[in-house]
Amino acid sequence: MLLPALAAPPAKVALRFPDHELTYAELAARAREVACGLVGRRRVAVWARPDVRTCVAVVGALLAGVPVVPLNPKLGERELAHILSDSAPDLVIDDALPGGSPVDLPEPDGEAPALVVYTSGTTGPPKGVVLPRRALAANLDALAAAWEWTADDVVVHGLPLFHVHGLVVGVLGPLRRGGTAHHLGAFGVAAAAEALDTVGTMLFGVPTMYHRIAGAPEHAASFAKARLLVSGSAPLPAALHERIEASTGQRVVERYGMTETLMITSVRASGDRRPGTVGPPLDGVEVRVVGDEPGEVEVRGPNLFLEYLNRPDATREAFADGWFRTGDLAVVEPDGYLRIVGRRATDLIKSGGYKIGAGEVENALLEHPGVAEVAVTGEPDDDLGERVVAWVVASGARPAEEELADHVARLLTPHKRPRVVRFLEALPRNDMGKVLKRELR
Repeated sequence: MLLPALAAPPAKVALRFPDHELTYAELAARAREVACGLVGRRRVAVWARPDVRTCVAVVGALLAGVPVVPLNPKLGERELAHILSDSAPDLVIDDALPGGSPVDLPEPDGEAPALVVYTSGTTGPPKGVVLPRRALAANLDALAAAWEWTADDVVVHGLPLFHVHGLVVGVLGPLRRGGTAHHLGAFGVAAAAEALDTVGTMLFGVPTMYHRIAGAPEHAASFAKARLLVSGSAPLPAALHERIEASTGQRVVERYGMTETLMITSVRASGDRRPGTVGPPLDGVEVRVVGDEPGEVEVRGPNLFLEYLNRPDATREAFADGWFRTGDLAVVEPDGYLRIVGRRATDLIKSGGYKIGAGEVENALLEHPGVAEVAVTGEPDDDLGERVVAWVVASGARPAEEELADHVARLLTPHKRPRVVRFLEALPRNDMGKVLKRELR
């Protein structure tokens, strides 16, 4: 079963939001009522707001074996029209939850679609990633093994519920374990600290959230109490690792994944939490790096998606001999840990005959005291082919461009230094804190 705790509900809280909480018995009853109202539907869309209603709707659809399309509440008209046209849901669930007369609800097959999650659409309209039930179950169990995750854990987070990080790992993960999902409604350092002071054992976040935590030393003792601090969705800069450890005494556990694969690698709870790395492959997941390092990460295993909805061409293009081509560039360290250096499309810069990973230049720049945030891209250069460009948010007075270039050349090699530095007030980011590099070009 995908959510076995709902069949024999434990006497504890399953979901907690700022204005509402549900015990396992209450969640099982409400979700079953929703499921009875959805039986026979081909697909449903759910406005994925950070509330109990979203979770009940998603769990109810899973019980009924009806695939769910989570909708970002901030979707613009054009993107919303594309997603609804492409996914063609039988029903869009907003405030009112469906209900129906009691019926038998057999557990669907593991290959049955569970979710259709739309990608960010970096190279065109968003694609619907069809995730089967076996991918969710296998991946959550692999994470449980890696993080020593049990029914006693209370997961604290404020992540959006229209992404796999917040919905699959942050909500369905605790429910599969029989633990508690404690959602903050929206992330705030004080609210997260209070939750960890009282009931929380694990915190799930993204680098932007840890940046805020590092900037609030008055709450450091609360975060020091967590069993695990976990970061994902974007690389956590090494300098930020060090700041969190200095204030809380803890090193953050990093993991790496994407919508099509769920989680691919993770540092183990008892493993070496090495800055700049995302750990070895999870149990059952195979990973290879193809080509000269940094090479492209390819993955296969039970964690993979079924297809891109209505896009057989894109599905075929995404696979090579059964291996999913992530488009991410990485280096494999001697102990099997992966070090992600960027995206093939945006973060591999070919300059003067060298291949340069944007990520390593970004990490080097973040070690400079005058740099608060940075993104590195390449742009055409008549002599070099591409030149390295650094987009910098200064931490105070702007450092000189030559100073930053010399800093990178000293830490890495001269050919990796930025040839151009552009200062910004803030980097463009999406809801998960990922920098939108296409907006910098």
